[in-house]
Amino acid sequence: MTAPGPNINGEVPTVLVRDDEGRDLLCFLEQLIPLDDKDYALLTPVDTPVSLFRLIEGNDPELIETIASSEPILSVADVVLQEHDLTLVRSAVTLTVNGELDEPDPEELEDEETDDDSETYELLVSFMVQEQEYGLYIPLDPFFVVARMTDGQAKLVEGEEFDQIQPRIEVELEDREL
Repeated sequence: MTAPGPNINGEVPTVLVRDDEGRDLLCFLEQLIPLDDKDYALLTPVDTPVSLFRLIEGNDPELIETIASSEPILSVADVVLQEHDLTLVRSAVTLTVNGELDEPDPEELEDEETDDDSETYELLVSFMVQEQEYGLYIPLDPFFVVARMTDGQAKLVEGEEFDQIQPRIEVELEDREL
C-alpha cells in the first residue's frame, strides 16, 4: 500500500486509536505499513502531546511516566490551562492539549543547548500543587503512535507487540526514505 497522504481536499485522514483502558486519541494517518498480512498505521496526534514533569530546584525536571487520570495534579493543570484557553485531554498513549498554541521560535530553540541523547521539550505551563512545582512540556521531536488497523478500526500497539514490530516499521520507513 502507499502512503495515504493528503486527499483531494488537501486534508490528511484521521483515525481514532483506542488503548486497552478504553481511552481514545484522535490522530492523523501519516503512513500505512503492511507487515505479516496486517496493516500497521504510523499516526501523529491531532491535539498537542504533552508530558508532565516534577520540577525540583537545582535539578533537571523529572518525567512522571504514569499518572492516574483522576490525580489532583491534573485537576490543577486543567485550571491553569483554561487560563490560556487550552484544555487538557486524558487521551490514550499520552496527555494532550487542545487549543491554539503559540509556535516555538526556531531561533530561540537553536540557542538552547540540548543533550543529543534525550528528547527535547518546551515548557508550556508550570504550576504548584501542595508546595511542589510541576510543568507540562511539549516534546519538540515528532510524537508518533503505532496502531494495528483491523476492519477500519485502529488498535494501539503496545508492549511486546510494539517491541517486535517497531524495528521493522523503522526499516520500512527508511526504505521509503522518510
